[in-house]
Amino acid sequence: MINMQRRVIAAPVATLGALHDRLAGPDDPLWPAPGWGPLRLDRPLGVGASGGHGPIRYTVTAYEPGLRVRFEFPDDAPLAGYHELWVRATGHGRAEMVHILVARARGAMLLLWPLAARWLHQALIAELLDNAERAATGTVRTPARRSLWVRLLHTVMPAPEPETAG
Repeated sequence: MINMQRRVIAAPVATLGALHDRLAGPDDPLWPAPGWGPLRLDRPLGVGASGGHGPIRYTVTAYEPGLRVRFEFPDDAPLAGYHELWVRATGHGRAEMVHILVARARGAMLLLWPLAARWLHQALIAELLDNAERAATGTVRTPARRSLWVRLLHTVMPAPEPETAG
């Protein structure tokens, strides 16, 4: 499967790239937490960092600061493949943020992807792109709206609580 979401934002690529580089950090402006549970990595964003969100695990296998990060799923994951987040210039003062998932479902995910995971994933990324646009421009032209199905799934499968120290 290939699942791609993108948004052109009225901000230079350097602005979006700086936001991109804070992903999973203590001041991450992109990840839509707490509504989706936190994105956590075992070290700062860079090749070799491992972690994930909720039950989804992955490792950073490529990182170009300000431009691109690739996360690959481990061999025992319900998805075989990777997902990436990148930014690219599209014209004077405008840039595009793109998320792409290229993977093959296996095991229970063969059923979960079309029924639930796909819709939750798309809603999460739409909210991440909203956050990128808001952080870069101060507003969101067309905010994402969770569908009735996503709201129902969130009711029966709430986001995991953040881990606390101690």
